[in-house]
Amino acid sequence: MAENSGSLGIGELNEQPLHAALKNRYAGEGDQLEAQVDGFVIDILRGDRLIEIQTGHFSALKAKLRALVRDHPVTLIYPIAREKWLYKLPKPDWDGPRRRKSPRRGRLEEVFEELVSFPELLAEDRFTLQVVLIQEEEVRRFTGRKMWWNNGWERVERRLLDVVEEQVFSKPDQLSGLLPPELPDPFTTADLARALDSNRRLAQKMAYCLRKLDLIEKVGHQGRSYLYRRA
Repeated sequence: MAENSGSLGIGELNEQPLHAALKNRYAGEGDQLEAQVDGFVIDILRGDRLIEIQTGHFSALKAKLRALVRDHPVTLIYPIAREKWLYKLPKPDWDGPRRRKSPRRGRLEEVFEELVSFPELLAEDRFTLQVVLIQEEEVRRFTGRKMWWNNGWERVERRLLDVVEEQVFSKPDQLSGLLPPELPDPFTTADLARALDSNRRLAQKMAYCLRKLDLIEKVGHQGRSYLYRRA
């Protein structure tokens, strides 16, 4: 069991279940939780290594990680739901909660959705990104406030069911392994989206990150699209 300082840490006051479960899973004996380092609260302090767990947008950590990585080895753990179960709290006209499995399956490449906030950090020797593919349960409640994306339901919390796969990226060129081998040479982000069987938006973010890390380069245009080649 991880060592704690005794009293409730700053980051634990409003901690969500998914974040707490991941912190409990990855903290080891002798680790300090909610440690203060250089004016920041760190999820897990393991010797001189700082371990941060982020279940939301990377942009919230941008300034913090850039400051810390100058003087400390930093690992960022980020979960992606490989499989998800939706648990809906009962509406007034229901006789109980309802649970079903979502048909959507998450994948490693989705990390680029967030990595666009600071792709250059992977070029830092002290920075490591650990992507964790998980099974999770998402709890929702009906509010009646219908938006185009939620049909009146809002997410209450995310719960960890299991960790099914882990991938560690400590060097930029490890990300190039996520490029599909069947890509044409050169390729557009439309080609990349087709090869990934994903949307163009994700392909554009992936191309942006890989270009920032000098793993691909622009080599021309095809119509209104850029052409890229592996560097």
